[in-house]
Amino acid sequence: MIEAHWTPTQAEFDAFARISGDDNPIHVDPAFSARTRFGRTVSHGMLVYAKLWAMVRDARPGVAYVSQDMMFPNPAYAGEGLVLRLDDGADGLIMTATRAADRAVCFQGTAVLA
Repeated sequence: MIEAHWTPTQAEFDAFARISGDDNPIHVDPAFSARTRFGRTVSHGMLVYAKLWAMVRDARPGVAYVSQDMMFPNPAYAGEGLVLRLDDGADGLIMTATRAADRAVCFQGTAVLA
């Protein structure tokens, strides 16, 4: 098991939007997002995944993935800490991101690695 803590920032959301081209206002426009059911901007799911994948690459340099499944059951917010975790599972590497404050799972997935 490998665990890390990360508090995403609005600046990271904005940078990811520029790099990915996904500039949906739910990620980058606080005024727009305030009027949604979330009440604030939410992270790109793939930004959370990228943080987890960086942990995989640090722990297992040179590894490649064969397949990946992932779900984003709850939002991750700027300024709210996440617990990022990697665990070996019977079917592959289990990857999770959980909000530190309320333990809501924001990302869950399994990666089969080569």
